[in-house]
Amino acid sequence: MATSTYTVTGMTCGHCVASVRREIAGIPGVTGVDVDLETGRVQVESAAPIDSAAVLAAVDEAGYRLADA
Repeated sequence: MATSTYTVTGMTCGHCVASVRREIAGIPGVTGVDVDLETGRVQVESAAPIDSAAVLAAVDEAGYRLADA
């Protein structure tokens, strides 16, 4: 089991959280996604390490940005 933590910028509501969660959950191998609206923290759990580029693309698809990306 691997866990990675990211910070997403631009989220302002529950719909934002749901969009980010849905896109990241669609990455093959992801087994869990926890999104904290207040801090922008996103914790991704997976069976094996997930490529950060895949997370970046998923967050971008949801309409948001990764901090420091």
